[in-house]
Amino acid sequence: MNNLVERLLQGDRRALARMVTLIENEMPQAHDYLAELHLHAGDAHIIGITGSPGAGKSTLVTRMVRELRQQDYKVGIVAVDPTSPFSGGAILGDRIRMMEFSSDPNVFIRSMASRGHLGGLATSTRDVVRAMDAAGYNPILIETVGTGQAEVEIMRTAQTVVVTVAPGMGDDIQAIKAGILEIADIFVVSKADKPGADQTAAELTMLLNLDSNRRQAAWRIPVLKTSSLKEQGIPELITAIHKHFAILKESGALDERMQRQTRSEIQNLVIQAVVTALQRELAADEWQNILEEVARRERDPYSVANDLRTRLGLLNKD
Repeated sequence: MNNLVERLLQGDRRALARMVTLIENEMPQAHDYLAELHLHAGDAHIIGITGSPGAGKSTLVTRMVRELRQQDYKVGIVAVDPTSPFSGGAILGDRIRMMEFSSDPNVFIRSMASRGHLGGLATSTRDVVRAMDAAGYNPILIETVGTGQAEVEIMRTAQTVVVTVAPGMGDDIQAIKAGILEIADIFVVSKADKPGADQTAAELTMLLNLDSNRRQAAWRIPVLKTSSLKEQGIPELITAIHKHFAILKESGALDERMQRQTRSEIQNLVIQAVVTALQRELAADEWQNILEEVARRERDPYSVANDLRTRLGLLNKD
């Protein structure tokens, strides 16, 4: 373990790739490695890029990486792709789109399958980000699956959330009204060279102006326009991202945000441990029998849950 961790901390890309593979495959030793890496992580600025499918997230990320490399940053990228409900596989398209960085030693790209996990991220996304952080990559960009309102989980992982909207996509605005407005730190109207970009930016600005809490906050959410085709607006976006991170630090909001994220991570780990313990306690046929009994109304789900809690030692003695 020490050899792999030491190599990763020294910036060995092969060690990082090996670590990520262990994490994704949920190997038993991965948690021991991650516990060690946690002591060396925490410096990276984690940036989430989210938005509906077709909003231009992947192209935007590519342009952002280009700009960050020109500023001599060592960039990590985690791109989460949707998993097929039929084959269980995923088209890891971002590896193809970002081939131009494949020979750059200061860019590390990992495409991950969501494996049906809701919220726009894979279950191991946080752990992979922690490994990249410990290896010295900063900033780290996370591109989510792109599933509209389910994208809120990125708020529990990233410090700066960029929500991407394409002009003329009315559904995007409806989704924003329904909740994504609350997770955005920066709005980007992508494909700004297309008709309707100004109108979309105006609608977003109007929505933000209607939010009194946002108006009183230390950070006023900007609405930026970018065009990957014409390579416009990317430097301004990177500047806004850096400015947002600086204000988080100055205001103390960064510590509060990281505490919320830590609470969420620990809760998820506990839930995962309980599910694993339950799977070990119940054989597949016993679990199937329980499900059938509840479905036939012979038992109720509440008493079943209490019985299982008792078997796992989770029920209070009093």
